[in-house]
Amino acid sequence: MSGFSNALVVEVLEAKRDGRVTAKLLQGFSYTPQAPDAEPIEAPKGFVTDFASVPWGFWNIEPPLGQAGRAAVVHDYLYATKGLDGRYSRAHADAIFREALGDLGVARWKRSLLWAAVRVGGRRGWGRDEILSVT
Repeated sequence: MSGFSNALVVEVLEAKRDGRVTAKLLQGFSYTPQAPDAEPIEAPKGFVTDFASVPWGFWNIEPPLGQAGRAAVVHDYLYATKGLDGRYSRAHADAIFREALGDLGVARWKRSLLWAAVRVGGRRGWGRDEILSVT
């Protein structure tokens, strides 16, 4: 069964990333994709996220701490770990993000828009664990 298995519990940090809020997970946070053999993807306690990396001019569509926030944490973790050290490709990580957005009830048009944004603009963030790291 797919979905989020626990609450997202974070501490908002004073440090910013490109002007965006950052937060540290106070407990592990997991999501299980829909694939029949899928295992939970767990961002560990201490992982630092900046939630949805939406440019300021688009915050009226999706603010960083908006409806997509929980899916963005899982996506950030997949990107920071380069797909759990190769277990997932970047395209698969983006597909999981889109799926998780659906599980959160994000409208189809917004899921498509956010997915397209990470496909186009996410390449530079793939594997950048020095930015979003476990501390």
